[in-house]
Amino acid sequence: MKIAMTSVHVDDPIKAFKFYTEVLGFNERLYMPEHFLAIVASPEDPNGTGLLLEPSDNPIARAYKEGLYSSDIPCIVFGVDDAQKEYERLTARGVVFKQVPTKTDFGTQAVFDDTQGNLIQIHQM
Repeated sequence: MKIAMTSVHVDDPIKAFKFYTEVLGFNERLYMPEHFLAIVASPEDPNGTGLLLEPSDNPIARAYKEGLYSSDIPCIVFGVDDAQKEYERLTARGVVFKQVPTKTDFGTQAVFDDTQGNLIQIHQM
């Protein structure tokens, strides 16, 4: 068994699709804006796990998303080979980081805002 798809609740799937593809650099897997449906994938593994940019238009999803954000908890972690290099690349593209690359006992991590009400962590082992 393997993870085929996971999701991130977003305020607006169309705006999120633009951010995740044009700014972060993910590949389009499926995009049907008329149905508010957007799935992206990592450029390093385009046939791997898909990421559904799921509308958070229900009260449960909104409360969950807002609870994570207000508690400074990232909703997902993206692995990177070099956290500092990725931080610099994304900062140059206008991404706003809430935590700069920080070394921990478990690796180096940084956290940014995805413009959709989520905190996203990048992590280098």
